[in-house]
Amino acid sequence: MRNKRTMFLVAAVTTAVLALLAALVGGAVVFGGLYDVASTQEHFQLTHRVLEKAMRQSVKLRARDIQEPPLADEALALRGAACYRDKCVQCHGAPGVSPGDLGKSMQPLPGPLVDARHHWRARELYWVTRHGIRMSGMPAWEFRLRDEEIWEVVAFLQRLPDLNAPRYAEWMRKAPPAPACGPDALRAPATPVVVASMQPDIERGRIALHQNACNACHVIPGVTGARVYVGPTLEGIGSRQFIAGTLQNTPDGMMRWLMATQEVKPGTAMPQLGVSERDARDIAGYLATLR
Repeated sequence: MRNKRTMFLVAAVTTAVLALLAALVGGAVVFGGLYDVASTQEHFQLTHRVLEKAMRQSVKLRARDIQEPPLADEALALRGAACYRDKCVQCHGAPGVSPGDLGKSMQPLPGPLVDARHHWRARELYWVTRHGIRMSGMPAWEFRLRDEEIWEVVAFLQRLPDLNAPRYAEWMRKAPPAPACGPDALRAPATPVVVASMQPDIERGRIALHQNACNACHVIPGVTGARVYVGPTLEGIGSRQFIAGTLQNTPDGMMRWLMATQEVKPGTAMPQLGVSERDARDIAGYLATLR
């Protein structure tokens, strides 16, 4: 019995010492600046493989119940080709087309999508395009593209492995001109949405604050970000009487401020973000909870 107690005590002390050493090493790496964050330094191959495997399994799990619409229509794929040209080529390139400087310099490398169909299901490509990949340069296009536009891009990605450079160029000649997708696209929404009567989605508003880079200038409770001081903190903004000393702090007032900033207060350092009406409503709803 005494031997068992002794063994247990030794194991507990050993575990505590190892945990303390790990904490000290971790602290030295973090606070001593020992970890090289330069993007000119690659990940270890093992690190890359582990992160990639975790990413792929995560996408598969979360996309498993998504219903895929018919994607065989060439007109659908042509609209997706134009959107791919406008939004994706700069990072992923295309047959005969190199990525731009940003895409070639990113860490991890975005990589080509010419073989995406062979590695991902359509619903998984949709999920990645809509939600993006955290801690990489892949953005969440949910806040930039309509849902049908995301599926159009996926439809084009189903055709991309079959295109060489001349055939890709031919698709681009037949594709709609820019802007082909997003809020400035030269076409009406396929399914009109009446936003005025909608109640704000508080959680979506929190996410929209991050997706519209509001936390680049403001400290926002509930939104992860650095301690920045470019703009005032938004802590307690829901209880303030005025917005920027100009508008009454009401949901409609906040929406107007977000959508027409320079019109409301010409010359302000606050940029015109170009948020949609839905995003503005949801953001205003979230900010109203910060009291």
